[in-house]
This record gives sequence, structure tokens and C-alpha cells, in this order.
Amino acid sequence: MSQADQTDWPNLKRYAAENQKLQAMANAGDRVVFMGNSITEFWKVTDSSFFAGKPYINRGISGQTTSQMLVRFRPDVIDLQPAVVVILAGINDIAENTGPISLEHIFGNIVSMVQLARANNIKVVLSSVLPANRFPWRPHIKPADKVIQLNAMLEAYCLKNKVVYLDYYSKMVDEHKGLDKKYGDDGVHPTLAGYRMMEPLLEAAVQKAVRKKR
Repeated sequence: MSQADQTDWPNLKRYAAENQKLQAMANAGDRVVFMGNSITEFWKVTDSSFFAGKPYINRGISGQTTSQMLVRFRPDVIDLQPAVVVILAGINDIAENTGPISLEHIFGNIVSMVQLARANNIKVVLSSVLPANRFPWRPHIKPADKVIQLNAMLEAYCLKNKVVYLDYYSKMVDEHKGLDKKYGDDGVHPTLAGYRMMEPLLEAAVQKAVRKKR
């Protein structure tokens, strides 16, 4: 573990300056914050046109697990007073990036983020984990079935609690329970084609969340 990791494990400093600037601005009430890992972080780089001119705020940090996201959820989401938060998380937990963790604890961390958002009058879009049947950086871990199980838990929670569930998985999975090569070439991260598949699904889910009364 690096010295930086020891002093700022959740990487709270990463967006601190940007957050301060946003908090000083008048909030138009239509901000959408994207909370996630590298899949979220790289989205703005891979398809910058999707974010241009929109009130979309990207708060993805590569490699992060739900435990780290939960710690930074207040400064990187709640304090920005968005209308909607889009949560896409869990794959790095399955990869054990910050150590072994059960599906129940991953699920619990995600639910805690949802509950924090709703307690602060922020609408929630809860995304499925994208399909993956291998990790280039953790080849000994076989994630496919855990991804399916976690998504089933998330979808059931959304149905029970009237949270908008964004299903990327079924649109992007191949016959091997992995990320279709049409949408990603390393088995985990979307290419531009992958993000282009995700974008209309995301926008429809955000509009659905905005229309919800609670």
C-alpha cells in the first residue's frame, strides 16, 4: 500500500477542488452525479461528447470498491445537491481490489449509498454490474456467477423499494456470461461502442427517476 493510500484510502482529495467550485455555484437543480469506478471514470474520457453541455458530473475513480465509494459519497454526491445520482459499483469488490468481501457486504454498501441519497432528497438510478467472466489483473478469480447473483440482489431491492434499476447486463452479456466483444475488448471496460450502447439506457433511467415522486 502506498503512502497516498494510507493517508487517503477512499481518495477524498481526488475531486475536492472541483467539488468546492461546484458548491460555490448556484445549483440549477438538475445535476446528475455519476458515482462509480473506472467504468464511470473512463466514460467521460472515451465519449466526452456525451457529457458536453449537460449537467452531468462524473465522480468515478478507477479501481474503487463500494467500501471506498461509501466513504466519499457525502463529499462527492450529497454535498453537490444533485437531482439524481447514478450508482454503478461492485465489480472491483468481486475482484477483491481491497480484499475479500461477501456479496452481502457489497450489496449492503450499495444499499447504504441509496439510503443516504434518498435521505437527502436525491433520486437514485441503481445500475446493474456489467457482465464480466474474467479479470485481466486477477486471472484466478472467476466473476461471472457472482455478477449474476449481485445483480439479482440489486434488482430485487429496487423492485421492493421503488428505485429505478438500470439493466446494462442483459444488453451487453455474451453467451459465456462475459462482456460482449462488441462492447468491450478487455472483458471488463466498455469501448466507445459499449458506452454508446449504455447512454440511451442511462438517459431513459434518469428521466424515469426524475419523474418519480419519491
